Amino acid sequence: MKKLFALALGILTAIGGFVDIGDLVTNALVGSRFGLSLVWVVAVGVLGICVFAEMSGRVAAVSGRATFDLVRERLGPRLGLANLLASMAVTALTLTAEIGGVALALELATSVNPYLWIPVVGAAVWLVLWRVRFAVLENAFGLAGLALVVFAVAVWQMGPDWSALWNDATHPSVPGNESLPTYLYYAVALFGAAMTPYEVFFFSSGGVEEHWTADSLRTMRANVFVGFPLGGLLSVSIAVATALVFLPEGIQVGTLGQVALPVVLELGKIGLALALLGFFAATFGAACETGLSVGYSIAQYFGWQWGKYVPPLRAARFHTVVLLSCIAGVALLLTTVDPVQVTEYSVVFSAIALPLTYFPILVVANDRTYMGRHANGRLANTLGTVYLVVVIVASVAALPLMLVTKAGQ
Repeated sequence: MKKLFALALGILTAIGGFVDIGDLVTNALVGSRFGLSLVWVVAVGVLGICVFAEMSGRVAAVSGRATFDLVRERLGPRLGLANLLASMAVTALTLTAEIGGVALALELATSVNPYLWIPVVGAAVWLVLWRVRFAVLENAFGLAGLALVVFAVAVWQMGPDWSALWNDATHPSVPGNESLPTYLYYAVALFGAAMTPYEVFFFSSGGVEEHWTADSLRTMRANVFVGFPLGGLLSVSIAVATALVFLPEGIQVGTLGQVALPVVLELGKIGLALALLGFFAATFGAACETGLSVGYSIAQYFGWQWGKYVPPLRAARFHTVVLLSCIAGVALLLTTVDPVQVTEYSVVFSAIALPLTYFPILVVANDRTYMGRHANGRLANTLGTVYLVVVIVASVAALPLMLVTKAGQ
């Protein structure tokens, strides 16, 4: 019974923890502009993050070693350092976006200017990472993030033409008022939002902290292959809600308040309260995960003591990196940069940097020196290789598409 409860809790946490500020903003914006014509990208991205997370989790469970520890050993210190710098730049940008997302959620709840909330949020994230236990951090925010199911309820309440929605989702096309480069740019953005590297850093490092072994693989796979796809359905429900409300009016979603509007229209104040809880939990939980991911990766590369289970005095450099990353994120936001715009850039740069962490994990997962009989099988290798091609194509295409479309304008 205890194992069953742990499995159910892990799946629920994976569902609620899948959606972050990148998924909220990108899915809502895409729904309002393209309807359901890009839902196929969410499906591709969800399967991709499942493949990536399963390999990373399996490597962590079998080898007992974390991602950047293995990346440095497998690629060598110089190439490993380049990999680290690129990955950390994207993760730090994502942390900035998540802190901004929490501030925007608090603005909706209190009507207080988000720039007044930003320093408070940065300090709160650091205090939680410093003092709150790992299990509480992982489970509390993941479970609270399930409040975003309110978007699916709102869609149901709207009573849409389900056959028309299915037809739009399964017969994707470029809308007449949009260009092909813009369509492809948002396809890359959606893919980057689904396959954010920090999710894998956090997932595999957490496995090392919780002392996963080969006996943990079934539970890990259930969390990945059930939790992430159901979390992906939450993302799709956000896109459907904004498509039903904004697309017919020709309105493009540009604020977090607009993301919540379909829920308010259908479910009133109770719906708004649940949406705000979901926004806060999803963004604050993701801010904690990205903050830890920065600390994890740098400490793992340099061989420092690291981890939430390690007393702060024994992992002082790890906690210092986490603190500095929070300060840097707050400082960038206080330049009055738009948090939504930071989010849009962060998901695109996630797609650009993705091959740098995906390829080494694929290599290690195939290496029987590390993995023994748990190395990639035929199916894992086929999916892994296919997605290696996909992430390289997305990475190569992202920057030219950003420049040609002026970031999707």
